[in-house]
Amino acid sequence: MAHDDQDRITALAGMFQAVASVVRIARTGSADVSAMEPCIHSLFQVDADDVTAVYGPPGAVANGARQVVAHLTGRPERDLELTRCIVSVLKLERSLSARPDLLARIGQGIKAAAEKREHFPLLHPNLLAHFADLYSEVLSRLSPRILVRGVALHLQNPDNQHRIRALLLAAVRSALLWRQIGGNRWQILFGRKRLLAEARHYLDQAGSLRPADPAPRDDAN
Repeated sequence: MAHDDQDRITALAGMFQAVASVVRIARTGSADVSAMEPCIHSLFQVDADDVTAVYGPPGAVANGARQVVAHLTGRPERDLELTRCIVSVLKLERSLSARPDLLARIGQGIKAAAEKREHFPLLHPNLLAHFADLYSEVLSRLSPRILVRGVALHLQNPDNQHRIRALLLAAVRSALLWRQIGGNRWQILFGRKRLLAEARHYLDQAGSLRPADPAPRDDAN
């Protein structure tokens, strides 16, 4: 199946949305459930019909698209911590792609999670813990190891640790998808104008599908 620029910006936005959720949890100790859900949903989509379906309904990664716009324009001010994590995720995905054995292990872990999904809602702590363990088992063995910076009190909370690792797994999944459908780092470095136009087009489409973006649903500790 041929993929276009909107497919690539959707996958890129998925990665940005997952990482932005990580940064928020690390800083505030709370998660925007509406931003987390598409990221965790994407982990179960092994045979999705198209890229949009990976994340759920149309406009599901609008938050991530806004982060892409902010990154490319610096308005509002570019979040340097988010940018640092994005770079690390992209590098980690490249390391993972060179290890078919570890990719297979992730596939096994996702299959096991799908069986649990029959009994638990999407963001149930048991599912997040499962994905967190999978991240620790597989991705923590690779370089670079992603160092998440934030408030120590929040980072030491076991539930937040599970959320963060599950979201980082989702970020790597989006990075893998983005590269599989033709994305590459040169587009970020030298194709910013085109990426920006596609991100804004995505947001325009999302806005036309919904009267307004729903208020973030916080899941505070």
